[in-house]
Parts: sequence; structure tokens; C-alpha cells
Amino acid sequence: MTALLVFVHLAILIGFTIRILLRDDLSPQARLAWFILIAVLPYVGSAIYFLSGEIDLGHHANKRHREVLDQIHGKADPLFGTPAETDRLIDPLYSSAFRYAGSINGFHAVDGNRAELMADAAETNARLIADIDAAQSHVHVLYYIWLDDTTGTDIARALIRAAQRGVICRAMADGLGSRAFIRSSHWQRMKEAGVLTVTALPLDNVIWTVLTSRIDLRNHRKITVIDSKITYCGSRNSADPEFRIKARYAPWVDIMLRFEGAVVAQNELLFISDWMQATGEKFEDFTVVRHAVEGGFPAQVMGDGPTERRGATPQLFSALIACARETLTLSTPYFVPDATVFEALCSAAHRGVKVTLIFPKNNDSWVVAAASRSYYRKLLSAGCSIHEFKRGLLHAKTLTLDGCVTLIGSSNLDLRSFDLNYENNILLQDADITRAVRHRQDDYIASSDPVTLDEVTAWPRYRRIWNNTVATIGPVL
Repeated sequence: MTALLVFVHLAILIGFTIRILLRDDLSPQARLAWFILIAVLPYVGSAIYFLSGEIDLGHHANKRHREVLDQIHGKADPLFGTPAETDRLIDPLYSSAFRYAGSINGFHAVDGNRAELMADAAETNARLIADIDAAQSHVHVLYYIWLDDTTGTDIARALIRAAQRGVICRAMADGLGSRAFIRSSHWQRMKEAGVLTVTALPLDNVIWTVLTSRIDLRNHRKITVIDSKITYCGSRNSADPEFRIKARYAPWVDIMLRFEGAVVAQNELLFISDWMQATGEKFEDFTVVRHAVEGGFPAQVMGDGPTERRGATPQLFSALIACARETLTLSTPYFVPDATVFEALCSAAHRGVKVTLIFPKNNDSWVVAAASRSYYRKLLSAGCSIHEFKRGLLHAKTLTLDGCVTLIGSSNLDLRSFDLNYENNILLQDADITRAVRHRQDDYIASSDPVTLDEVTAWPRYRRIWNNTVATIGPVL
């Protein structure tokens, strides 16, 4: 019996070690982190690797994703823009980053856009509901988290009203993040009213999902499109700021831009790709029209996910950071960067760019909080400024640089957004909108505590050991 147990033990260790060594998609840091986890906790580590070690939705999902993209590109290629348009529209200082964004899923910069920064959650809700109530053709919504609260029920009722007057309404929600709402009476009433509903990445058979894929590969997107003319992009889910499922960290502080123009069609195509993936419908069932705004600015959609090219999001962030000449301000609730992004931030600060980072003081993930703070000392030593927001959980994901370029959307600076989640963002070049977002970032800073190098250096040893220990397994978080 002892010999058998030793054999099983060695077989598990050798088997998982060989599997990790065979993977060309792992960074050396991630490979080392898995080795450490399996060596220290062989059975637990092996189980964790089996459940969450590999990023794959399965052969069928990958094949279907390629088919969907081929269909959409074949029928709507002019809506995607071209690299030549990017070169014409974007300042040469930043065109390399915009061109890189276009390489991810084919969306390039298109002219003729305008945007408004929503003042707060109340204005976002009021404007969004008014836009749905004014819809004449169709409404498309996709949310990672859809709660049965004021915001969630307001949107559900607006969709019901729209469907009852003949507007085509499609509503999509993530199977994990919105699991309670999908089972609620509101979801059922939406169906009865004629709203077309779909669950993204459903968990109907959890055991099968665990055996064939990963339960934590999620659709983290937040997309609202009305009549191909209006879209909302930012960090807000369909939920109140009180965010009652994690009320102790409230309010959730989000940011949203309301767009009109050619970029709306790109965001709609991203929604449609998810809908087609989930339902099997063909692109012919949809009508997407570009509505450009005269005199508007250039912008493009960027979508990422586990069926896209690996490393696309961190490489985009690094490309944007490399373009910065004077200022770069970034806010994110979850900061566990890979080496590419981390070194790019330090490099920017070393070459004289004013790099400002804004994170929550109290994070809903203690693991992320510890891992994030392990990077503080080197960032501060490089010359970056760090501010910890103290009036709720800062959930806004924003990047502004040099007063003219803005990236806004659902992507965090952590490995979940980099590798596991489907995300959506809009990258734009416009001084007025960037100024508005930069002022909002200043508001966040005014409600934050600055973090100094002296303060971090004075942290107790046990705290530094804890932060660095957690960060060691950061590549597998």
C-alpha cells in the first residue's frame, strides 16, 4: 500500500509537471508559480491546476468563434475600418497603439464620433432608460452582473416596454455573474413580453463545464446599444452603486461614456458576435448601420477574451504606455499586472512621464489587494504616484495620456481581464473627452490617500512578506 501511494504521488507530480512544461503559452513566471504551488501543496495544487490551470473553452467554442468572425467580416467588413484610416485619423505619436488595438479583432479607428461623460450613476440610469424608451428599431444589452435592484429592474422594465411596442430587444447576461437575475421573475417577465434572452457561458451542467473547460471563464462585458445610433461604454454593470451583493465595500464608483457615431456599429458587432456564439444564429438576422457624426473624433472598439490572441490586452496597455510623452493617469480596481505592463509603467516614469495610478484603498478581493501592494515599492521608486481611493470601491477602469487619448471599458489590469474574461473597451483620440475623463480622475485623486515611498518602506516585515508571498502566485490568480 505504501509503495502504491508513493507511486500515485510521483505520478501526479510528474504528470502535471510534464503537462506544464509542454505548454508554450505560459510565461516563465506562471510556469514557476505552478511548480511552486504543486511542490508545496501537491494534491491541492494539482486539483487547482486541473480545475483552472488551462484557458480553453473547448474545441467547439473556438471553432464556432472563428466561424462567427468570418461571417461578420464577410458581411460587415466596411464597419470595421482599416489600418489606412487609422494612419490618416490618429496622431503619429499614438498611431502604433491604435494599430495594435486594430490587430486584436479587426476593429480600426473610424471617424465621426461624439461622447458625453455621465455625471454619476443616477444620470447614467436616467439617460439609458430614456434612450431605451425612445428606441425605434432595436435594443441590445449585455451585462456581466445584472442585479435585482433598482437599476436592474429599471432596465428590465424599459426593455419590456420597448418589446411591447414592437422594438426588437435582445438581452444577454453572464451565467455566473447574473445567475440570480437569470432565475428571477424579471427575467421571466422579459421573456413573456417578447424580449429575446440568452445566457452567456451558462452553467446548466457545472460538472461538464469543470471537466471540459473552466468555470471562471466569464463574459465580463458591459454593452448597451440602441438603434445602432447610441452605445454606452464603461465599468458599470446593471447594478446600483450600493451593490448589495458586496455592500460592505459600497458605493461602487463607476464611469460611463455615452457614444454616438460610427463606433456604435463596432460595439454592436461585438455584441452580435457574442449573441451568435451563444445562439447559433446567423448574421443575416441582424441589421447594423453606421451613423457617423459630422465633425466627430476617431475611436475604435477593442474586444478581448479567451478565444482571442493570448496576451493581447497587456500588450495593448504596454503599447499605450510606451506612447505617453507627458502624462499617463490610470485607474483600476484590480491591479495584478504581468511583467510587460509593470515594466512599461516603470519605464515611462523613468523617462520623465508623470505616471499616476489610482487604486481602491479597500478592495473586495484581499488576494488582489495584497498582490497589488507588492508592486508599490518599485513603482514609487521609479517615480510613479500612487493614490488609494477611500470613498467606496473605485471600479472605474480608465487610462488617459497626454491630454488627448482615452481608453475606457471593462478591462482591469489583472490576469483575469488579460486571459480569462471577455472584455470590451473603446479607444479614442479627443482632447475634450480626455479632459473630461481626466477631471474625473482628479476627483478620484481628491478622494484618495497618497501612498509615499517612505510609508511603504516602513511597512512591517510581516506585511511585506505576505504581499510578496501572494504576488509570487500572482501569475495563477
